[in-house]
Amino acid sequence: MIRPVIIDTDPSPDDAVAFLMALASPDELEVLALTTVGGNVPLHLTTRNALMALELAGRDDVPVYAGAEGPLAGTLRTAEHVHGATGFDGYDLPEPALRPAAGFAPDRIVELVMARPAGSVTLCCLAPLTNIALAMIREPRLADHLHGIVLMGGARSEGGNITPAAEYNIHVDPEAASRVFASGVPITMIPLDCTHRALTTAARMARLRAIDTPIAEAFYHLLRFNKTFNERQWGTDGGPLHDPTVIAALLQPHLFSGRLAHVGIECHGELTRGMTVIDWWGVSGRHPNALVLNRVDAEGYFNLVIDRLSRLRAA
Repeated sequence: MIRPVIIDTDPSPDDAVAFLMALASPDELEVLALTTVGGNVPLHLTTRNALMALELAGRDDVPVYAGAEGPLAGTLRTAEHVHGATGFDGYDLPEPALRPAAGFAPDRIVELVMARPAGSVTLCCLAPLTNIALAMIREPRLADHLHGIVLMGGARSEGGNITPAAEYNIHVDPEAASRVFASGVPITMIPLDCTHRALTTAARMARLRAIDTPIAEAFYHLLRFNKTFNERQWGTDGGPLHDPTVIAALLQPHLFSGRLAHVGIECHGELTRGMTVIDWWGVSGRHPNALVLNRVDAEGYFNLVIDRLSRLRAA
């Protein structure tokens, strides 16, 4: 069966690799839309980056709906220190001729999901969960109508990547994350514990470049620039390729392992705002609300990434 998906994103190169993988997998996934949110960079840039990547891939058939500019509460904390001023620094791509589709992303999520049979649409969440929470506020039946949510975010034992306690996507809008995790929708969560096991090593990047297409060449440079932050910070060979794990988990779930657990979101702690409190050992007695994936076959994962990007030949 082909699974219909909506991909919610704040594109840096990781996000774009994820949705390009999905578009390269039409026998498994039907991409209904991309929805953008303020996150890694402000909304006008995340939307631009999504359009730019689609145009590079020759996919002007995929609608892009712009969503929330900032979190449910407070102001947006962006991450230009990691992704550069545009979120797509490292390679010069032309400004996109494509334009966003009409409509506010949370409204379009509701319309697209509710127009399909119950239990059919999966939300792929690569960004702060603001758009998803707003969609659930607008349509209280949404959670029960979804097949599920697969998201990249949070951490258990790795600590945070934006504060000592919190991963970026959850930290930016913990109120939204709290609402989503409490909604009852089936959630697959891919935290830093998993993504930190899958690094863009020089050998893997060489394989990407060897595809020898305009898309591969662009993302070779975009990812090389993007991962220099992690290389400088940790002294590693490459950095984590975070967001494509969401698409990989849908395409080849056998590459991942984890367990069901209750995930709570800290919204108030002075030092821990945005922390995902994962009851890995079931000590709270709370019912599990997420499948938390903490292991990935990194070589198999990169084989999948390379395979799907190699299928995109349009320039």
